[in-house]
Amino acid sequence: MTLVTPQPAPAADTGPKNPLVSYADGQAHDVTLEGASLMVRTRATGALSQWKIGGAAAAPGLALAQVEGETAGPGTATHLLAALEAAFAHHPANRSIVVADAGRFAELAQSGVLLPIAGGTEARAWRDMLWQHARLWLPAVHTPIALQFALTNGKRHPVRPPKPRGVLYQRFIPWLGKTFSFRSIDFERDLPLFNRWMNDPDVAKIWEEEGDLDKHRAYLDAIDRDPHMYSMIASFDGEPFAYFEMYWAKESRIAPFYDVDDHDRGWHVLVGEPAFRGKACATAWLTSISHYIFLCDPRTQRAMGEPRIDHVQQIRNLDKSGYAKVKEFDLPHKRAMLVMMLRERYFCDALWLPRDDAAVISGRPLSAAL
Repeated sequence: MTLVTPQPAPAADTGPKNPLVSYADGQAHDVTLEGASLMVRTRATGALSQWKIGGAAAAPGLALAQVEGETAGPGTATHLLAALEAAFAHHPANRSIVVADAGRFAELAQSGVLLPIAGGTEARAWRDMLWQHARLWLPAVHTPIALQFALTNGKRHPVRPPKPRGVLYQRFIPWLGKTFSFRSIDFERDLPLFNRWMNDPDVAKIWEEEGDLDKHRAYLDAIDRDPHMYSMIASFDGEPFAYFEMYWAKESRIAPFYDVDDHDRGWHVLVGEPAFRGKACATAWLTSISHYIFLCDPRTQRAMGEPRIDHVQQIRNLDKSGYAKVKEFDLPHKRAMLVMMLRERYFCDALWLPRDDAAVISGRPLSAAL
């Protein structure tokens, strides 16, 4: 495949970009863009690969090709995933990229990351399909649990998989230059932190769960024993800042209020550290929690939320992140707004990106805003 050399960038923009980080296959890879060259380096092993990115001669859009003689050994497919993630981040207006010599990456064709182009050795990687590839963001990728149904409190629902443990999701946020991640909660280690957050006046106003350590130990223990929910701690660069709850909607308190599907999932969040309550951080964690929901099980078509109707800032953040307002409704402890994100909308409209970010709208590389 012939790459068309892109037009030279302005002099001030010709040096290497701030590196992006990809977590393909659970490993940290630094990806640096310099001119038309992407360099991928695995931190743990030092393995390197170089990729040229430019206009495609025989097809519209961008093209990506590994430089001859550069190899990352057995992990080359992992490096291609990292390179594609970075290429789409640097060129957010592009919906697809043509990959040269695609026959070397047959495993990625089977999963839909690469779709063969008839009559040649090239394949096309589509942005929306790449972002559904769990290997890039989940340290442990599990086959979805087979269908079997059970009854819980009179509700028929699929048997749910075991609760995940450890680090569950990690993603580099280009506009912050930080890694966002969340992990399963460690009850004894995290209990004092959870207790402090729950007693923060701003959190208590929304959650109404102030109390001592015993109360909060019982709260977390009840969730741990409930097979339809689990608790998580969210961090930026390893610094905890928020508590998340994930739940299956079919068994939840919101199920009677809409036409719930077997694999709909919902979430709750509290941001415990005031320094992380700004707009840029909210965009990062909110778009990421939606992403995680859809990565866990391809049968999940909707992510649900039910914020308090008077939590104006949260509803505003949900609006900006692409959630649709369905209706107001009453729960025993609050009047809520039912909100919904469709899987198709999230991936087709690239809702992992800030919707009002000028860099995205103009098509400039996100790293240029760092």
